[in-house]
Amino acid sequence: MLSNQPTNTLIDLLFEQSDDFIGVYDTENERFIRINQVGVRMLGFLSEQTLLDDPIWSKSLLIAPQTDEQRVNLIHEVKQAGHYEQETEQSSQDGTRFWGRLVIMPVTDEHNAYFLVRLTNQRRLHQAEQELIQSVQRYEAVFTHATIGIIVSDQRGRIVSVNKLARKLFGYPDDELLGQPIEVLVPTDVSQYHERLRQSFADNPQVRAMGHNRDLHARRKDGSVFPVEISLSYFRLDNELYAVAYIIDITLKKEAERELLAHRDRIERLNVELEQKVAERTHALMNTLEQLQQSKDELDKALTAERELGELKSRFVSMASHEFRTPLTTILTSATLIEKYADNDQQDKRQKHLQRIRSSVNHLNDILEEFLSVGRLEEGKIEARPVAVDLSKLIQDVMGEMQGMLKPGQTIQPDIDCPDRVWLDPSLLRKVIVNLLSNAIKYSDAGSIVTVRGECADTLITLTITDQGIGISPDDQEHLFERFFRAKNAANKPGTGLGLHIVARYIDLMGGTVSLRSELNIGTIVTLTLPYENDPAD
Repeated sequence: MLSNQPTNTLIDLLFEQSDDFIGVYDTENERFIRINQVGVRMLGFLSEQTLLDDPIWSKSLLIAPQTDEQRVNLIHEVKQAGHYEQETEQSSQDGTRFWGRLVIMPVTDEHNAYFLVRLTNQRRLHQAEQELIQSVQRYEAVFTHATIGIIVSDQRGRIVSVNKLARKLFGYPDDELLGQPIEVLVPTDVSQYHERLRQSFADNPQVRAMGHNRDLHARRKDGSVFPVEISLSYFRLDNELYAVAYIIDITLKKEAERELLAHRDRIERLNVELEQKVAERTHALMNTLEQLQQSKDELDKALTAERELGELKSRFVSMASHEFRTPLTTILTSATLIEKYADNDQQDKRQKHLQRIRSSVNHLNDILEEFLSVGRLEEGKIEARPVAVDLSKLIQDVMGEMQGMLKPGQTIQPDIDCPDRVWLDPSLLRKVIVNLLSNAIKYSDAGSIVTVRGECADTLITLTITDQGIGISPDDQEHLFERFFRAKNAANKPGTGLGLHIVARYIDLMGGTVSLRSELNIGTIVTLTLPYENDPAD
């Protein structure tokens, strides 16, 4: 080990401050005796001691592979030359390779000879060199081999770079154009004007797209002129402006344009003739299309009506097969059973079946009444006939009629705030309320509450009927006011699917509106809004 204290202090300072591998190599024992932490990490070891204990890495002077003889010769060479330097590809313990510059310098103290070994990691420099090479290669690919002519000139208009296609376009071999003014490529009659344009571009450089709505021409070395399209861009290098021109020979394009212009007149004459024929044919075609459209509209209306009729028939058959069969079966069964109860002591049984027959007949009568109401509505035979009506009394009367329909524990709770008589059709309104209360009772369970609220304000009556029944799904709510439509969860309940349709038509006849809100298994709220006038007698 180096024993001189100042020397050790200097080495410690180098070890701590350096970003490179620094090691002290004992030439007598042919091994490293100290390596800084940067060097340890660079070679992939966990600690300095681990590296120094490694039988291979501790002996290597970082030039691998080395035999013992090669190592001895290298030590001798360094001692003789007093210096050794080499750029070499190194590897770390895990096999990672990198480029570095190795410098070996001999140092001695009073007793021993040492080498100071320094390895600078040049990975970034090497990578930068590779990127520069690739950049040059890309430049060659883009600039030299571009399929359009490219010329670069400096701020004074001197040509500094020309690609292969540009030399071919203008007929200048090799680098003959370099250093010449850009005006040698401009037709003689506009060269002075071009100088002013070039100076203007230098004062205010702007990128200009190809074409730029200008007819431009260029001059070859032999003096011939040809049409071109030129796009301009620029860049700055070392505070100097450079202009870049991208040039395309459009001779073939111009020839094609001339041919097109030559055909234009003939095409225009043909167009005039065609337009005349098209106008005649179009007129005839429009007449035909108009007739076809009329026929199509009539056919669409007929098909729509046919589909609606078919759907109504299907709904009617489905409803009738269920709604008529049940009461008719009840009547037939009860009539058969009455024949068997001939004795006087069986009068109560006969009364029971007679009541079932009356109830079934009334049910059939209600169904037929609904059919007749729909028919009269469709024929326009029902009109609203307003008279003076006590709304509160009308609703009380309807509630009294509905008591027989209530299930055990069911109640109807009225809340009517309409002190004055109103002018509207009591017959239509009664039928509407009866229908809505019947539905509320039918689709609600025993013990539930049906509320009827009414309010007269600002010439509008608002009636709200709320139940706690089975509710209606959102999908079914969209179709509730259609004829013969029944909600899916009401299929096991008697009904024609006409009630709400009739309600909506009656309300419409009275100039009002009906709306419905419902949630499954929670209940339904039906709101009627009707215009009214006070009783003239008041």
